[in-house]
Amino acid sequence: MIVDTYNRVHDYLRISLTDRCNLRCFYCMPEESYDFAPMKHLMQAGEVESIARSFVDLGVNKIRLTGGEPMVRSDFGEIILRLAKLPVSLHITTNAILLDRYFDVLKEARIDTLNISLDTLSREKFIRLTRRDKFDVTIQNIRSSLKQGFRIKINMVVMRDFNEDELLDFVEWTKNEDLEVRFIEFMPFEGNKWTSNQVFSLEEILSTISGRYEVQAVAGSLHDTAKHYQIAGHKGSFSIISTMSAPFCDGCNRLRLTADGKMKNCLFSKDESDLLGALRKGLPVEPLIQQNILTKAAKLGGQFHSNFNELKQETLENRSMISIGG
Repeated sequence: MIVDTYNRVHDYLRISLTDRCNLRCFYCMPEESYDFAPMKHLMQAGEVESIARSFVDLGVNKIRLTGGEPMVRSDFGEIILRLAKLPVSLHITTNAILLDRYFDVLKEARIDTLNISLDTLSREKFIRLTRRDKFDVTIQNIRSSLKQGFRIKINMVVMRDFNEDELLDFVEWTKNEDLEVRFIEFMPFEGNKWTSNQVFSLEEILSTISGRYEVQAVAGSLHDTAKHYQIAGHKGSFSIISTMSAPFCDGCNRLRLTADGKMKNCLFSKDESDLLGALRKGLPVEPLIQQNILTKAAKLGGQFHSNFNELKQETLENRSMISIGG
């Protein structure tokens, strides 16, 4: 097992396949002309499988593939089918732009749930946020994935004075569609120009939605990052990921592997372990995994606390979001 000093068992691994993306969301990428890592510095398909297998041998039973955008890798299909042979529950986070190309591969890999990033239902806002005109294909592929029978979770990063006025529109979407909308508090990363007054908190999100709907809380599990809610008569549901105002670190079971093969034990951790470097030298990676987990802080990488109003983004030591992985 992978157990930290707070007796938390870690059985969930998020693997970033690439720092490349076909969008340029300002909260994720510091600049339009971002310097992507050379392909030779990233884990190759066999290396992804090998390192993932080491985590599985230590007790990981759930793997999520992220990016950047994981589907921009030409060997995405190969990686999916390699990992599908492992005894894990396999999941994907995507922006859906290339999703229709991989429906058959995803089904072959027995992936039935897709997390899709979509922060606005406005085409104009989408272009402003992503710096790309891909709104129509995104919406079309979400609709297609629902028709294909995939379970869909929509990830919406809520940012004050940008898209908090669309909360009710997203909730209304769940009335006739069996999907889950996940509202995510805006988080600070290198270069994303985060400030505390941009955070639209759990309390504010619930207040806004409760002003129109009768909201019922739904019981979750120890390891949930999201707080779940249901509205009577709605086919779908919504949830809130409250990293900034109400962290869920006590039940954390998640580990991260960046596209260049570095292990992070928290989204906000400063320290990393170079698993890919060890693998390429012929060294075992399991000892590095076990050593890394013992440095995990009690909460939020040990860098800040739940009073996010006092946090200054420039005081954090971390990568950009796209470099860490979604």
